Amino acid sequence: MTHPKVDAYMERAGKWSDELAKLRAIALDCPVVEDFKWGNPCYTSDGANVVLIHGFKDYCALLFFKGALMKDPNGILIQQTENVQAGRQIRFTNSGEITQLAPTLKAYILEAIAVEKAGLKVDFKPITEFPVAGEFQTRLDADPALKAAFEALTPGRQRGYLLHFSSAKQPKTRAARVEKCASDILAGKGLDD
Repeated sequence: MTHPKVDAYMERAGKWSDELAKLRAIALDCPVVEDFKWGNPCYTSDGANVVLIHGFKDYCALLFFKGALMKDPNGILIQQTENVQAGRQIRFTNSGEITQLAPTLKAYILEAIAVEKAGLKVDFKPITEFPVAGEFQTRLDADPALKAAFEALTPGRQRGYLLHFSSAKQPKTRAARVEKCASDILAGKGLDD
C-alpha cells in the first residue's frame, strides 16, 4: 500500500523521478510498509525502519538503516562518511543501474528485513571515543545543568552534538555552535529535533 506523502514526494521528485519510482516499486514488492520520514520515502517492517529512498545532487540511493550488519556479497554497500556507524547506501546515477540490479536490490531489502526480525543490534562506538570540542567541554564544566542535560540525552543525540561541535575548524565557530545548541540540549532535544 502506498503512502500519500510518498505519492506527493514522487510527483515533485524532479531530476531522479524515474530512478526513485523504480526504487519504490522494488521496495513495495517486498513485505514492508511504506511511510514518509525525514522528508523521504521510508520502508518499515513491524514498525522498525529498514530502508529509506533518497535523492542527492549527484546520485540517488537506498539507505539501509542497519546496513553494517548485512553480508553485502556484491560489494555495493557504501558507508556515507567515516562517522556513520550503522547505515549503508547503494548509490545510483541512472535508472539502468537500478533495472540491472533489481533482483539484487530486492534480495538486499529482504536481508535487511531479516536482520531487523532477528533483533540484531549495531555495536556503536562508545560516546567516550568521540572528540569533545574544547569550547563545549569548557561550557559543560561551567554549567552543571547543561552537563546533566547532555548526559541525559540518548547516545545518538550526544554523538550528533559532539560531531557537530568538533567538525567546525574555527574556535569562534565551535563556540557559536555550542551557544546556539545549549537551549536545545537543556530542553532534551537532539540536533535535528
